[in-house]
Amino acid sequence: RPTTGRLLLDGVDMETLDLRTYRRHLAAVPQRTVLLAGTIRENILYGLENVSDEKLREVIEAANVAEFVDPLPDGLNSMIGERGAKLSGGQQQRIAVARALIRDPKIIILDEATSALDVISEALVQEAIDRLVADRTTLIVAHRLSTVRKADRIVVMKGGRCVESGSPQELLQADGEFSRLHNLQQMLL
Repeated sequence: RPTTGRLLLDGVDMETLDLRTYRRHLAAVPQRTVLLAGTIRENILYGLENVSDEKLREVIEAANVAEFVDPLPDGLNSMIGERGAKLSGGQQQRIAVARALIRDPKIIILDEATSALDVISEALVQEAIDRLVADRTTLIVAHRLSTVRKADRIVVMKGGRCVESGSPQELLQADGEFSRLHNLQQMLL
């Protein structure tokens, strides 16, 4: 909860919301996915019951999970090992995206969801994320500007304070902190 000002969720002051109820409409994809020793199916459906096979199939295709699951002899029933040890980082993140997508949330929180991935894995996860965030309110925490390239609005934080806010184009033209970070990342390419 904010210490000053107001925070609006879908235009409603969050002070008036029952957050326990609202959390049912929220999903997160963290930087480090928490996976349980079990099957791919169990990790995607964690905590859910009565999900049809058709819905699950739709989700694994949208999250680019089918690409690595379909060739496996046990498919979705393949064991992933303790904390997903049998999967690559990109595969783990795609399972996290599928876990979020199957819940059909209104709000998505992406917390450095692609930061630990190689370029190929990042592209597959970013493609899955693009499907996940469609028509949803999305909060993205990112240092890689490629992660926020399609954002409607960016809030630049520095020292725990908002120093800039606007569209990517507005912030590039403003020649401030975002523009400086953008130029530094371009130099590294």
